[in-house]
Amino acid sequence: MKKLNLLAIGVALCLAGCKTAEYKAAVKNDLRAPAYPLVTIDPYTSAWSTSDELYGSPVKHWTGREMSMLGVIKVDGECYRFMGEERIPMKQLLKPSEREAWEAVYTFEQPKGNWTAVEYNDIAWKKGVGAFGTEGEQATKTVWEGEHVWVRRVLELDESDLGKPLVMEYSHDDDCEMYINGVEILNSGNTTANNRKLQLPEEVMKVLKPGKNIIAVHCHNRVAAGYLDFCLWEKQIDKSVFARTATQTSANVMPTQTYYTFECGGVKLDVIFTAPLLMDNLDLMSRPVNYVTYQVASTDGKPHEVGVYFETTPQWAQHRIFQPVQCELKETAGQYLLKTGTKEQKILGRRGDDVMIDWGYFYMACDKGKTVQIGKSDEVKNQFKQATTLKNSCDPSLSGDLTVELEVLAIAQDLGQVAGETTSGYILLGYDDLYAIQYFGENRRPYWNRKGDKTIEGELNAAATEYAGIMDRCADFDVQLMNKAAAVGGKKYAELCALAYRQAIAAHKLIEDKEGNLIFLSKENFSNGSIGTVDISYPSAPLFLVYNTDLAKGLMNHIFYYSESGKWTKPFAAHDIGTYPLANGQTYGGDMPVEESGNMLTMAAAVCMIDGNADYAAKHWEVMTTWANYLLEHGMDPENQLCTDDFAGHFAHNTNLSVKAIMGIAAYGKMAEMLGKKDIAATYLGKAKQMAQQWEQMAADGDHYKLTFDKAGTWSLKYNMVWDKLFKTDLFADDIYNKELAYYPTKANKYGVPLDNRADYTKSDWILWVASLTDDPAVFGQLVDPVWRYANETPSRVPISDWHMTSSGHQRGFQARSVVGGYFMPLLKSRMK
Repeated sequence: MKKLNLLAIGVALCLAGCKTAEYKAAVKNDLRAPAYPLVTIDPYTSAWSTSDELYGSPVKHWTGREMSMLGVIKVDGECYRFMGEERIPMKQLLKPSEREAWEAVYTFEQPKGNWTAVEYNDIAWKKGVGAFGTEGEQATKTVWEGEHVWVRRVLELDESDLGKPLVMEYSHDDDCEMYINGVEILNSGNTTANNRKLQLPEEVMKVLKPGKNIIAVHCHNRVAAGYLDFCLWEKQIDKSVFARTATQTSANVMPTQTYYTFECGGVKLDVIFTAPLLMDNLDLMSRPVNYVTYQVASTDGKPHEVGVYFETTPQWAQHRIFQPVQCELKETAGQYLLKTGTKEQKILGRRGDDVMIDWGYFYMACDKGKTVQIGKSDEVKNQFKQATTLKNSCDPSLSGDLTVELEVLAIAQDLGQVAGETTSGYILLGYDDLYAIQYFGENRRPYWNRKGDKTIEGELNAAATEYAGIMDRCADFDVQLMNKAAAVGGKKYAELCALAYRQAIAAHKLIEDKEGNLIFLSKENFSNGSIGTVDISYPSAPLFLVYNTDLAKGLMNHIFYYSESGKWTKPFAAHDIGTYPLANGQTYGGDMPVEESGNMLTMAAAVCMIDGNADYAAKHWEVMTTWANYLLEHGMDPENQLCTDDFAGHFAHNTNLSVKAIMGIAAYGKMAEMLGKKDIAATYLGKAKQMAQQWEQMAADGDHYKLTFDKAGTWSLKYNMVWDKLFKTDLFADDIYNKELAYYPTKANKYGVPLDNRADYTKSDWILWVASLTDDPAVFGQLVDPVWRYANETPSRVPISDWHMTSSGHQRGFQARSVVGGYFMPLLKSRMK
């Protein structure tokens, strides 16, 4: 396939007026991202833009909660906002369950009559408290039984509330229909939402009245977890200072950097967000610091007076906005450090899925050639608007209550007169979480400070000292990755890899255990919050197998320890080791015996083959033998078990799960072969071959192969077969691959091939695995191009979801998950040739 047409190799560098250089992307990514990565450090410090223009929406955490960040450029006295939205102060009229258990009436049975009306008689309904959800889900207070729940909640309004803009904030899983006084405000269809905000339309505002109003909601849980929570906000006086925006002319996502370009007032502004997630240097990769670079030049041949302004809020260190916070302005020899965090500081005190960090401290940092200020939002903004500089102060009167007065941390630079030559600078954003993970009862520091001998001040200083070199390295890496991916799968494939790279890495946290082993722990983002889940590591693994097998081992070390320590005693691999960030043992309610055992054996074999030795296998041989024997006994025709696609529920005789078992047994045989255990290798590889032949007979269904052995007329994506290609085990006949690859396009919809015959949805990571079964570029494109189209066109503006509807392109669930590391399977195939 053709390589990308590069504008240049590496980045273009020219000395600028400030002590930085001009950086330009060497590759153009034409993909419109569902969400643009801005700051990507770990599952907690993760900020995204969810609109086409950087100024078109608030900057958000991957959960959808605001992580406010504002950017403004001042040109000849006129201010232009280029990033984020100004936050209008809001008063909470109805509180969410995390602030208080709200009262409501509910029923699990279909109500008769007009149940959405204010006057409806709900006396027979049960009294309960929100949120409503399945056991253990988020902030559930009332356990939701069955598929449906109907809820009625009273909204009391004063005369003074009428006419003011109201905003509903809601979370639901799955379908949700919501009414106020009988008027529909939401009908989501078959999808989920978390912390979405919706301003009430005019037709709803007209039916509101003083006193009692009713919010009536029906939620339908189709499969797996269910959840319903909502609150209501009232907008206060709009004190916007930066209403005018610049004009964005481009957005470009590279693997480690996101580039934006704007025009306004006769100047061009480039803004570059850089996360140095370079896996050949784990100290750098785990350093909790990102860069925001800005570059300004005149476009009309005239000089212009220019200043830039960046602003964040303590929301970066809060779980919810009502938590009291504290701010501090610190100075080192060469930097200003703006610091904020909650007052409570309950370290590792919050676990779960839809949660944000509320311990440790968020930092903005800059050199002393800039000015800084911590204070009340409107005062700090107006200071920059009027003077272009800030006061180098922290307001001592700040209350720490952001529901009363929004507080901000700001950095500004007066660039003076800017002409044709580029003038540039940068700021630093960082987070010191103090302790990152509780690992089997022991609080562990993040990898960058694993020995407790480093400080965040030192890391911020090092990040500044190494700025130019890191920017060059990131740009070089981006070009290399894009070229390799384009050579393997074409331009669109490369663009998907660019989108997935930071998301996959930053959905993990890297630590060491007390023996010095790497522990690389994923968080299941919006798929239950489990930590170190094996069937999350398995689809994520291709990225780490391509770039650093030590990290791939880090995806497995905790699971090996869990069994080898005797803490996990079952004869198959565990599913997880807890709920993020508490890694003290499995919390998921259902085992996946064949799934996880096959995953662990397969990943371990891949590591050994890439490393060129089986030392890793030798270290864990005893427990892997137990798992391989479990697969021999239970893997050929799996009983009623969960697999990684657990959202579809239990089902027996799963042909793709059987393939996983066969490949796990073969993987064990290959590792035995590498260790010189010839008899064991012959036995297990021979058994895998026999099982594959039996599989073909049992799964055959004319022109394709079944979803389950016992049901003709069914089909599914056989993504687990890809390891037969990578391991060169030749267990499955070419005719099987040819039939499947010819059959999938006959079932394709606009946005991809469904996962199987049961539903319209698919998993995009598995499509990339299936695409790796072919060496024909045309067939590869048939499978991969619809995934690119989904990413480019989906109306679900979240960090890309791996679970989407193939007809509509809507997100079905999940977002910001590490499994998009599976997009790198074609690159892994190329590496293992």
